Amino acid sequence: MTRPRHLITLADWSPENIESVIRLARNLKTQPSLQENQLAGKTLLQIFEKPSLRTRLSFEAGMTRMGGHAIFYSLRDSVFGSKESIEDTARASSRFVDCIMARLFEHENIVRLAQAATVPVINGLTDHSHPCQILADLVTVEEALGRLRGVRLAFLGDCHNNVTHSLLTGCSKMGVSISLGCPSGSDYEPQPEILAAAKKWALESESDVRVFQDPLQAVEGADVIYTDTWMSYQIPENQKNRRIEIFRPYQVTSDLMSRANPGAIFMHCLPAQRGYEQTAEVIDGPASIVFDQAENRLWAQNALLLNLLDRTPEEPIASKG
Repeated sequence: MTRPRHLITLADWSPENIESVIRLARNLKTQPSLQENQLAGKTLLQIFEKPSLRTRLSFEAGMTRMGGHAIFYSLRDSVFGSKESIEDTARASSRFVDCIMARLFEHENIVRLAQAATVPVINGLTDHSHPCQILADLVTVEEALGRLRGVRLAFLGDCHNNVTHSLLTGCSKMGVSISLGCPSGSDYEPQPEILAAAKKWALESESDVRVFQDPLQAVEGADVIYTDTWMSYQIPENQKNRRIEIFRPYQVTSDLMSRANPGAIFMHCLPAQRGYEQTAEVIDGPASIVFDQAENRLWAQNALLLNLLDRTPEEPIASKG
């Protein structure tokens, strides 16, 4: 199996490559000693244009646990893309570090970064894609339910965002059926080309992709109910009240959870606003696994770093996915 050079979007990765990271992440979580000193002497550059809690902490903690080092570089203090081209930043940084993770607004910029870099580049989030989150999500679903294939995940709310786009890609490649519940309109539905690609991959993995305007239809038969903020970073604050009005029917409540399969779990990539995309009784209730999901960012990204840097340890535990 050929190792990918970068992780820009899961669309570039085969199901086998995704599975290898999931399997290793679960091994590292149960046997943390596997990762000790695996990245000794290695340095990760973290480029941040968008703010972050989980992304920064999980990558920095992960590098420390594996014996490496992480550098935080805020674009507030940078000439990135202005006085210095993105390509020159990539070429210069590649002389100093072993891997680059960037959390940016425009997806085109991370593509340019990867094309010019001579070290692996990881997409820590762009407006288009959030592949690290979805790797952790797939780890979490398999951990909680014991499998990926045959699972149905329902996503409710804003389906025109990076998390939904990456969920469509990751789930459809790994045999997880996905139902979207969202308002109609190009501002709220997934990008047509991403949806079409997901439907094609779903046929290959014997899963399916469905889109509903009715949230009750979307959660029917679901094993996982997933939502995300209604106000992504790129959304202007003056649109908040209008978006609350539009998305209110898609709020995840206890009643909506009860319409899914018995024992259905609740997921959210965080940060979450109680009383908006979900009620407090859902996110703080027994079905919620959002903090397991957050922790798994660490294990999935550690596995990803080891994979990209060709430092994968022995993997004694077979995946159940």
